[in-house]
Amino acid sequence: MSTQTAANYDTPWKEALQQYLEPFLSFCFPKVHALIDWNQSPESLDKELEQIMRQADSGERVADKLFKVWLLDGKSTWVLVHVEVQSQSDSGFAKRMYQYNYRAFDLYEQPVISLAVLGDEKATWRPSKYGYKLGGCQLKLKFPIVKLLDYQAKWQDLEQDTNPFAIMIMAHLTTMMTRGKPQMRQQGKWDVVRKLLEKGYHQEDIRKLFRLLDWMMTLPEELQQSFEEQLNRYQQERKMPLLSHMEIRGMQRGIVRTARESVIEVLTVRFEVVPPEVIDTINQIEDVSVLKQLLRQAIAINSMVDFQQLLSQNQANS
Repeated sequence: MSTQTAANYDTPWKEALQQYLEPFLSFCFPKVHALIDWNQSPESLDKELEQIMRQADSGERVADKLFKVWLLDGKSTWVLVHVEVQSQSDSGFAKRMYQYNYRAFDLYEQPVISLAVLGDEKATWRPSKYGYKLGGCQLKLKFPIVKLLDYQAKWQDLEQDTNPFAIMIMAHLTTMMTRGKPQMRQQGKWDVVRKLLEKGYHQEDIRKLFRLLDWMMTLPEELQQSFEEQLNRYQQERKMPLLSHMEIRGMQRGIVRTARESVIEVLTVRFEVVPPEVIDTINQIEDVSVLKQLLRQAIAINSMVDFQQLLSQNQANS
């Protein structure tokens, strides 16, 4: 298989939103944040979102999250956070936002706040509305967006900000800008992780955020080992044993295991039966970037036979 390291944005963003919704809205959408009563814990609605996705003809789905929150006026509402991490613009994105919004309202009769984070590389692509007019009938949805590329010009602010999403955005931009450049990504990853360790977070938050960064900023195995050695030296020199070597290795094993399970789960959902030899082959793959490539292929491929042929070709090239 190719040694090209594929970025993994989806799962780290989903987990970050699950763990840190309040700081996310505070950082990216302060007007929405100000409406919510944070004394009442938000409720994640993953099953409800799955139903919305199944019933909306919305094409590729990326890191979407749906939450139930309570407003300061005592009313409850739903917040749909759609995190778009495509590397190219998508003409169907605004329509997809509208479909999610109206399906959520139609199915559950709850007001929905739709938000979009655009993590692509095209500075001019900024979809923020969808609508049409016909025969005197007019429909329109306008939704707030955040463009991550805009933060490149505010890098020093990101370095100084203690909001967890300052770190997440730094990791996202660094990962995006080092595509196909593993040596540069290793250095960029180290710079972001060092900032994480220096921001004064609680130890548990450091562990959570490190896991997300490590997951997103994938490196080839040899560079990952070099990165871990650099991290261990840094901690020893400063007598700050926040992340042990065993913990880091354990996180990596957990990431690999989850990536394998994701590929097998997608194949099972799409084709119902996954041959044992396919499962065995997937479970022998250690490179997270390779597993992420297989996941994308599993989502789009036409048949299990085609996937098996692809898997055989990848093995022959590895």
